[in-house]
Amino acid sequence: MSNPVRTASIDRQTAETKISLKLTIDGTGSSQIQTGVGFLDHMLTLFAKHGLFDLQVTCDGDTQVDAHHTTEDIGICLGQAFRAALGDKRGITRYGHIVLPMEETLVTVAVDLSGRNYLVFHAPMPSPTIGQFDSELVEDFWYAFASNAMCNFHVLLHYGRNSHHIAEGIFKAAARSLRTATSIDPRQSGVPSTKGQL
Repeated sequence: MSNPVRTASIDRQTAETKISLKLTIDGTGSSQIQTGVGFLDHMLTLFAKHGLFDLQVTCDGDTQVDAHHTTEDIGICLGQAFRAALGDKRGITRYGHIVLPMEETLVTVAVDLSGRNYLVFHAPMPSPTIGQFDSELVEDFWYAFASNAMCNFHVLLHYGRNSHHIAEGIFKAAARSLRTATSIDPRQSGVPSTKGQL
């Protein structure tokens, strides 16, 4: 018996953004990303590639103001998509972590798909912007994600000089950690929790 396809589509419309997002967890890393924010497109493209997630995102946002609403709302939608696609989480590995180098940067991301949301983000950015992108939005994105995926999400920057490399390291490490956490453990017949649910 084959495993069901773990996929979800999320549509979200507010006065600030109109977002359509589709996620397939057991994908190939293909992506079609059009957020209106170039740096976020770059981060989501590499997130899909390193997680082996198939990801489609389009967003019409108020980027004439800044990138905040677009970035935060896509984080919300991506978190909702993971939560929906995972269903009751039967058979998943649940935990994932990686220590990932990115040029001069070293970052750890650890994830628990616990059904409880918590973000710990210890990754100060050396510069306030990355091109036209406010570097503080990296934390805002992952806060929105963790709050809506209902997961524990910990980020620790060990060291790094370049804000672009730090942000990229975080997104790549997040992808790799989520790839592990969402993977099916052949020895896990039910939900990986003594509570009986996640």
